[in-house]
Amino acid sequence: MPDQTDPPDAGQTYEEAREELIDVVRRLEAGGTTLEESLALWERGEALATTCQDWLDGARQRLDAVITKETTTPTG
Repeated sequence: MPDQTDPPDAGQTYEEAREELIDVVRRLEAGGTTLEESLALWERGEALATTCQDWLDGARQRLDAVITKETTTPTG
């Protein structure tokens, strides 16, 4: 799993990975590809889904850290 401070794929934002994943799913659903092309698309989709999940997990960790810090820091 990537370090919490590093993006899962330094060259791709969450939004870019999500949009590409949507495109991969559309292409698979449309059919008309060879078995080899379908397998390559499936593998790319799996990688993109993992990238998106890693981004979401990292965001959740950051939010949890902020919430924990705010609830344990005395005010006043």
